[in-house]
Amino acid sequence: MSNAAGPAETVDLAALAERHGLTKSSARPPLGGYLRELWGRRQFIVSYARARTYALYAGARLGSVWQVLTPLMNAAVYYLAFGVLLGTKNGIHNYAAFLICGMFVFTYTQRSMTEGSRALALNMSLIRTLHFPRATLPLAYVVNELNQMAVSMGILFVLVGVSDGLSWRWFLVVPALLLQTMFNLGMTLIFARIGTFVSDVSQLLPFVTRTWLYASGIFFSIPDKLRDLDAPGWVIHLLSLNPISAYIDLVRRALLEDHERNALPNAWPIAAGWAVVVLIGGFVFFWRAEDRYGRG
Repeated sequence: MSNAAGPAETVDLAALAERHGLTKSSARPPLGGYLRELWGRRQFIVSYARARTYALYAGARLGSVWQVLTPLMNAAVYYLAFGVLLGTKNGIHNYAAFLICGMFVFTYTQRSMTEGSRALALNMSLIRTLHFPRATLPLAYVVNELNQMAVSMGILFVLVGVSDGLSWRWFLVVPALLLQTMFNLGMTLIFARIGTFVSDVSQLLPFVTRTWLYASGIFFSIPDKLRDLDAPGWVIHLLSLNPISAYIDLVRRALLEDHERNALPNAWPIAAGWAVVVLIGGFVFFWRAEDRYGRG
């Protein structure tokens, strides 16, 4: 006598997983929980940034000395091209410091964006192997650029101190760079998400940032130049809405006392507004795709 096999028992896998406290490994966590996870990985972010800095210069004979040489050589090239050949240094006190100020501040944002746009794409094997908040990678790239900015500002302090002397106003560099770092974090998160799904963005960004470079008042004083061209006042206000122009202006105000007479209007509220809006918007924009990174 043979026993007939009964119908297979149907198992509700979703209910079974929920009963035992299991969740999808690729699920997007709540925003508050995601922030707590990021804070818990803060040591990894700092360590990863240090490792990137070491790897970046490990193959060079001069090693990390290039952290100092690279921004100085860029500034020297632009000083020759714009300050000497095109005469934009005329009428600007301590033009060398004026120019280097602009170059260092702009490069901080430029490199954060361009390097951050590849942060996830270059670490896809790590993303697919381990579970961790993906935002740690672009944040580590910004920390890496912040370390470079600290070295650059040290050079600038020496230059300004030798030429113009010390001043209490230098302390204003701290809140100015804090606001710029907030802005950079938001922009890096935005382009990290875009660069993950649209690989061509890393090829396009150099052209975008180069255009931004010439529109940010790095080589000349925006109010002075527009007054020379008899431009209406609203044009100055419009150009001052450029976030990089605002951050450059704040650092110049802190370091170059003579710059105060050519400062952009409302630079502090503009810089703060951009920092808060871009940081919050960029973080939420990145977080909303958390469960899609590493697929495919």
